[in-house]
Amino acid sequence: MRALHQIDAWAVPFAAAGVTRADGVVATHGDSRRALRLASVSKPVAALAALVAAEEGVLDLDEAAGPPGSTVRHLLAHASGLPFEGESPIARPGRRRIYSNEGYRVLGGHLARRAEMPFADYVRAAVVEPLDLDLDPSGHPGAGMHGSLDDLLTLGRELLEPRLVAPETHAEMVSVQFPGLDGVLPDFGRFSPLDWGLGVELKGAKAGHWSGTLTSPRTFGHFGGSGTFLWVDPDRAVACAALTTRPFGEWAKAAWPRLCDAVLEELG
Repeated sequence: MRALHQIDAWAVPFAAAGVTRADGVVATHGDSRRALRLASVSKPVAALAALVAAEEGVLDLDEAAGPPGSTVRHLLAHASGLPFEGESPIARPGRRRIYSNEGYRVLGGHLARRAEMPFADYVRAAVVEPLDLDLDPSGHPGAGMHGSLDDLLTLGRELLEPRLVAPETHAEMVSVQFPGLDGVLPDFGRFSPLDWGLGVELKGAKAGHWSGTLTSPRTFGHFGGSGTFLWVDPDRAVACAALTTRPFGEWAKAAWPRLCDAVLEELG
């Protein structure tokens, strides 16, 4: 795809980008096998593992986890009241959408206790091995995983046509959890509401979205502070991902939407 060659002009030491449909990769550009830190793109992987755990009966999405009054569902949807970092809640559960790495750390510990095995080992058994990924789920559950573009595109295909979880579970993952909560999308500002699913941000009606102007309102996904993103557009039946070695910043706010719009224009 010509659109993917835009990454050659990005002021980054390394970049790789690709597009996939449910039945296979459309195109990639750059080294698709090089593993990098996924940063917050780790969160959809952690969430998928938690959803597998829910289907297996290892945990229940509505069981207590985290601060008093919080559940697994609250942790997955950034509604537990925990701050970005730090163990002390700054709001009551279900009152605000507070983007929280701490919430995913707590989630990882909770799942590990319920599964009676390390969190990374559960992710390997529940997600990595069934999808034949090379992804390394070690480190912080919401920010420390490492993977390649190939891994993200495989994950994109799974999120387009789920095999690991039932369609009903997938539908819950990509539906608004705790509707009406306002919050701040990191580095993009406040949104009213800031809709979130289980481990994925929902584009909805947001203006100036990082996935561009042509992705549908049903688009969902995540971006990471290490310069990574993955979005899935079920209406257009396509997923797009990119990895870089430059931290997210103003460059990405300009470059990513241009790339995403060019991809969808080229697909037609």
